[in-house]
Amino acid sequence: MLTVVTNAINIAAQLAVRPNIKIMVTGGILNPRSYELVGPYTDVIMQKVALDIAFIGVNGVDPKIGPTITDEGEAMVNTVMARRATDSYVLADSTKIGKRAFAAMAGYDFRRLITDSGITAEDKAAFEASGTEVIVAKDD
Repeated sequence: MLTVVTNAINIAAQLAVRPNIKIMVTGGILNPRSYELVGPYTDVIMQKVALDIAFIGVNGVDPKIGPTITDEGEAMVNTVMARRATDSYVLADSTKIGKRAFAAMAGYDFRRLITDSGITAEDKAAFEASGTEVIVAKDD
C-alpha cells in the first residue's frame, strides 16, 4: 500500500476516495489561501516520519536561490519534508522557472527539478550547471 504524507488538506481530500492509498495529514494551522497546514505542530509530526520520496510544489525556482514559496511557514514545511525524504523532487511548471517568491527553502540542497517542455534551453543549462538534474515531463 502506498502511504502519502501531505500538509495540504485539498490533496488529502482528493486522495481520500482511493482505498489503496493510506493518507497521513501532518496537522498544524491552516493557511486558507493554499489549504496547507503549517506551524510547530506540523514540524513535530514531520520529525517523526521517514519518507522515501518527496514531491515538493513551489511558487518559483531560480538556479542560484533554489526553490521559493510565497509563505514562510509553507517554505519551512517543504524544507523539512524534503530533508526527511531519501529522494526529493521540486515540481515547478515552466511559468515558475526563473521566478522568485518570498521565502526560500533554506537548508535544502536542491538537486532534482521536474518541469514541463516550456523550460528554455538556457534555463535548463543554468540549473544543470548548478548541479540540478532537470527532468522534463512529456506533454500529453
